[in-house]
Amino acid sequence: MWKVGGTPADSYYQVRPDYTDVVPQSKFRIKAGKTLSARKWRAAFSPEGCLDISRILHRIQRGGVHPSIRGEVWEFLLGCYDPNSTFEEREQIRQRRRVRYASMKEECHQMFHLVGSGKFVTAPIITEAGESIRDPIVLQQINLEKESASPTKGNDASSSQKAKLFNGHAPMDKKEIQWKLILHQIGLDVVRTDRTLVFYEKQENLSKLWDILAIYAWFDSDVGYCQGMSDLCSPMIILLEDEADAFWCFERLMRRLRGNFRCTENSVGVEVQLGNLASITQVIDPKLHQHLETLGGGDYLFAFRMLMVLFRREFSFGDSLYLWEMMWALEYDPDLFSTYEDDESARQRSEGSKGKAKSRRQFGKFERNNLRNGDKNAATPLPISIFLVASVLKDKSAKLTEARGLDEVVKILNDITGHLDAKKACISAMKLHKKYLKKAKDA
Repeated sequence: MWKVGGTPADSYYQVRPDYTDVVPQSKFRIKAGKTLSARKWRAAFSPEGCLDISRILHRIQRGGVHPSIRGEVWEFLLGCYDPNSTFEEREQIRQRRRVRYASMKEECHQMFHLVGSGKFVTAPIITEAGESIRDPIVLQQINLEKESASPTKGNDASSSQKAKLFNGHAPMDKKEIQWKLILHQIGLDVVRTDRTLVFYEKQENLSKLWDILAIYAWFDSDVGYCQGMSDLCSPMIILLEDEADAFWCFERLMRRLRGNFRCTENSVGVEVQLGNLASITQVIDPKLHQHLETLGGGDYLFAFRMLMVLFRREFSFGDSLYLWEMMWALEYDPDLFSTYEDDESARQRSEGSKGKAKSRRQFGKFERNNLRNGDKNAATPLPISIFLVASVLKDKSAKLTEARGLDEVVKILNDITGHLDAKKACISAMKLHKKYLKKAKDA
């Protein structure tokens, strides 16, 4: 099973034959004694189901997670479950969430019948005023061709039926109109997401991705849907077979990142993180920061994509998953579940355990550094993703300081695609984090 140099994991995420020449091979290797295996994962649970999270974090930081158990491990890393919970308690939570997801899905289906149908739209279905669009493409996608070709007799009834299929019910409020206005954009992004993978040759998988994103947009209407969210959601439905489980895993990831997607007329949410990136670069590489400002890139918008989709475009699919799980393991906080969970019983359970001091071994290494340096209670804790981007800039500093314009900066950063090593990137980010904390403390 194990090879001396490690076993490639690409076979778990098969690439379509017509894309094999353009998709970079993953650098991630499944290595004995380093990668978290299914056997080590099972052994980390007590008979009742409590997870020794410190053992798991250490293993992930050494060599990632075996693809066969990645989905269930991610549920813990993202705070879907408390490592101190039992098998029975987690099953109760899982079933409760599945029921809630089914209810939200039905609610969305009642408003627009393609939700949950195995199909989706890629053309606008309503105007900003909430009126149905009778475009032939839309009619074809929602299977109204027959109704639209029906005789004039009974036309009023036919129009009423069409309106019901388009609008679900009338009149629509502002929230529903806003939701329906973005459904086609979700569809357009879905057909472009990870299209190099065999997994998305199946219509049912594309539809599942569309359903989850559409339901999330209704569930979290403050954020709705923004481009890039499909890249974050896609791995969830590949790793977790049950659609509801994939939805809640994605929802937990969005708890971390939703601030990046909250936009107003005057600003984009990720601008805060870009500002933090600028501050970090100014501290660790003032010469590079000054040069970027001289070029007019002091807003660091050239790093927008890396922060928004967590390096999905800079790494192969398999390597981006490896990067994510190492990031989450490094910044793991054992209070994650109780922080996110809004269920009353979970809050009561959390209250009962608050008095128990948690060992620092239960925190990821990145979080331990924050605790050690007093950054844990900072007003805006800086995520490891910012230090990852900073480490890339630092690594390319020599070339970037020679760039004569922002177009050259963008080209230099685009050229890193497929050439980054996820583990080395995390190690560099940790070193920069430590250096930044020291310099910030001294200042």
